[in-house]
Amino acid sequence: VQLQASGGGSVQAGGSLRLSCAASRLTSALAIMGWFRQALGKEREFIAAINWSGGTRNYADSVKGRFTISRDNAKLTVNLQMNILKPEDTAVYYCAARRGTTTRESPNDYEYWGQGTLVTVSS
Repeated sequence: VQLQASGGGSVQAGGSLRLSCAASRLTSALAIMGWFRQALGKEREFIAAINWSGGTRNYADSVKGRFTISRDNAKLTVNLQMNILKPEDTAVYYCAARRGTTTRESPNDYEYWGQGTLVTVSS
C-alpha cells in the first residue's frame, strides 16, 4: 500500500487547512487510517484515526473540537480538516494505515506510512 499525503502549507493562527491522504488501495482488512504529526525535535504523536465505516473516530485531546478526520473509501482518500490552527500545530503530518478493525494511537501499530506534509502555523 502506498500513501500520499498532501495539503500542507503555511497559515496564520486561527486559520484552516485540509490535508488529504490518497491510498493505492484500501480494503476492509487494511482499513484503519490515522494521522500523526512530528514537530522538530519531538516524537511522532497521534492526531486522529478512523475505522473502515467511519463510525469510529478517535482524536488526541490537543485537537478535539478543532480537527475532523473523514474518509471516502470509493475514492481511497482520508482527509483531515484542521480548523482554529495554533502555532503549536506546526509539524510534519503523516498519514498511516494498519490492518485490523480497531483504531490505535501508537505509531508502532501502523504498518504503512505516507511521506509527510509540512504544516506551518504562524502567530
